[in-house]
Amino acid sequence: MSYENSARIINDDIFDLINETFAKEKSSRNNEYRLNFFDTYNDYFVLTDDGSYSINSKEINNKVETLHTSTGAISESFEKFIKPMKFDYSKDIAILDICAGLGYNSSAAIADFMKNSTANLTIDMVEISKATFACGLLVPSPIPEHDITKKAIEDELIAQDYATLSLETAEIPKNININVFIEDARQTVQNLKDNTYDAIFLDPFSQNMAPELFSVEFFKEFRRVIKDDGIVATYTSSAPVREGFIEADFYIGLGPIFGRMQGGTLASPNPEMLDWALPKNDEIRIALSDVGIPFRDPGLNSSSELILDTRTEERHNARHNTKISSAVKTPIFLGQEMDDEKLKRRVERNLAKMNIPSTTSPEANYIVEVENDYAERQNSENNSTNRILKMKKRLKKVKMGNYIRT
Repeated sequence: MSYENSARIINDDIFDLINETFAKEKSSRNNEYRLNFFDTYNDYFVLTDDGSYSINSKEINNKVETLHTSTGAISESFEKFIKPMKFDYSKDIAILDICAGLGYNSSAAIADFMKNSTANLTIDMVEISKATFACGLLVPSPIPEHDITKKAIEDELIAQDYATLSLETAEIPKNININVFIEDARQTVQNLKDNTYDAIFLDPFSQNMAPELFSVEFFKEFRRVIKDDGIVATYTSSAPVREGFIEADFYIGLGPIFGRMQGGTLASPNPEMLDWALPKNDEIRIALSDVGIPFRDPGLNSSSELILDTRTEERHNARHNTKISSAVKTPIFLGQEMDDEKLKRRVERNLAKMNIPSTTSPEANYIVEVENDYAERQNSENNSTNRILKMKKRLKKVKMGNYIRT
């Protein structure tokens, strides 16, 4: 199976139907196939609470999920990817949209830009699957600006001989430049110029489906192409993703909560761009537990399976050696009294292997002491990233026997 086929995530049936529809359009030059698609295959589309449509994923681990939250597909774009940004609309803006999918995130960015600025906007949209982009042409536009995005997508699909007819009538404003890349985002990002983007939207389906788009090496490319005051936004609260950003020299903060129980993740070279800290226990687990081991893709060309297997092996090797076991969320009990004796025994067995005698020992309190300064509102000195880095150093000292009780 090609990487493109393994990486795309839309439902297999609709994937085949879209390809068939555009093939018929090409052979017949008849616009009815595309114009009638949504009404004919409406059952494949999912109406979300704000009136915008999503589509189903292919079956993953015996489950089928929608590509967007049921709370609202286009609302999710505004809440998670636009509201956290701190654009200076007196200047030109450049955005990199990774896994652009149906085009909702870019469309939300266009809508916000047109409301606030008369400068220039550049959006580079990246999506590996032609059929996924084509699906963006087939869904009803949730906002007028989606028609602008559709026009850019259609132009590129025609240029790549996938679509044939120019059916999108919207005009792309002269001060908006949309570049559409239909390829592996890992290859795209390596060809982009340094210090280019004010924002990067990172919206793959999941880390288990596409760990290659959450790797340390991929984030290092982000660090190269983003401006010093730029912000990366992603929906995930995953520990390995957050640690991956830190290893790539980003500061991290909490993203908006929308349609989920937890907030996403924001990352920036400049800590002043990030307002809210991660939850305290998230910081502790990232810093101290093997769950914080990130994804790695040294050549930016590994398969998803290899990246996942490599991380599993690294977690195994780190457990009890450089990291506290993640079993029963052991690290979050450091500095805490425990009433549950059975759980306490399990936790303290894990801690003993890291030279930590108990949850309330001087060693335990030393490691998490930096959390005493925790504040939800973070700044350049007191922030999630600095606390995580300090806890990692303290754990290493304790494990190596370099901590001296005072």
